[in-house]
Amino acid sequence: MIMDMQQYIEEAEKALLHTYNRYQVVLDRGDGVYLYDIEGKKYLDFCAGIAVFALGYNNKRYNDALKAQIDKLIHTSNYYYNVPAIEAAGKLKKASGMDRVFFTNSGAEAVEGAIKAARKYAYLKDGTTDHEIIAMEHSFHGRTMGALSVTGNPKYREAFEPGIGNIRFAEMNDFDSVMRQVTYKTCAILFETVQGEGGIYPAQEEFLKRVRALCDERDILLILDEIQCGMGRSGFMYAWQKYGVKPDIMTTAKALGCGVPVGAFLMTEHVGSHSLVSGDHGTTYGGNPLAGAAVGVVLDLFEENHILENVNQVGAYLEEKLDELARKYEFIVERRGVGLLQGLVFDRPVGEVIAKALDGGLILINAGANIIRFVPPLVISRENVDEMVEILESCL
Repeated sequence: MIMDMQQYIEEAEKALLHTYNRYQVVLDRGDGVYLYDIEGKKYLDFCAGIAVFALGYNNKRYNDALKAQIDKLIHTSNYYYNVPAIEAAGKLKKASGMDRVFFTNSGAEAVEGAIKAARKYAYLKDGTTDHEIIAMEHSFHGRTMGALSVTGNPKYREAFEPGIGNIRFAEMNDFDSVMRQVTYKTCAILFETVQGEGGIYPAQEEFLKRVRALCDERDILLILDEIQCGMGRSGFMYAWQKYGVKPDIMTTAKALGCGVPVGAFLMTEHVGSHSLVSGDHGTTYGGNPLAGAAVGVVLDLFEENHILENVNQVGAYLEEKLDELARKYEFIVERRGVGLLQGLVFDRPVGEVIAKALDGGLILINAGANIIRFVPPLVISRENVDEMVEILESCL
């Protein structure tokens, strides 16, 4: 039975657990940087599935690669090798500069694995299990219990306490606050290279370098979460590469599969040789042939289509246009961000503006109550930026 938009929404509310306050739109298909609802209305997408669909919608090469793999083999389990995952791991190592890869199903699972690897690394050094991890206030790392425990926003955690324990919080870009949390039990320092949900705050170069030096001095592992800011969104394949501050462990997901659920945590050879071993960690679906095929073709297309060059060129133009808006309207406090991960900070809640933009055919999301977040597909053009600004300004 074919239903109209409202009927589909009513059916969803009867069947789905109500953990999302969804916009009243049923999306049906996508093409390029546009989405269409089931009634045929067109939307310019500046959300990209929350920084996921980097290559835009209906990319023929991507679609064909997945269709071909579906016809061959979708899943086998990690009791066996498979070619797509092996090839994807090699390409991901090259793109990231890391040495060992563990494929997961999501970003939250990648954070879980990173936490386990850090604690196992520390356990092998002294045989104790009371090691501590320092995370950052206002951070967001996921909704599973370990990832939630290192998420620096109490409203996400309070109903689910106690978390995994032995977590301390410091202030992003405040090295002294990090030092106040360091003890002889500290095994890792974890933060997003660019905070996303927490308000689009990039890590400052000096902060990154001082934390890296501290970790080197005390044999503490530096874990950088690149789930949202990685995969080219900063103008570098991974945001830490801009500063040359290499982590010991890194997490990645979202645009890694451009829609196929896949994430990964990666580590240096040293950490890989002194942490998780057979039996310590596992996953049924992680790194299956379909996910491997997605990662492989995504990384190929990033290189072939010069995605980083486009991010740097169009990202600079987006910054320019958002800065113009910030100067024009007194209720816009500032613009901040890097590349195609940008935020406009308002002096009031932005929910009404985002809703009006949706009515006008523009998809935006927030980062906190008073920030509009811009995370479009990485293939957008200057013309798409102009179209976005025109719709947004009509809402302002």
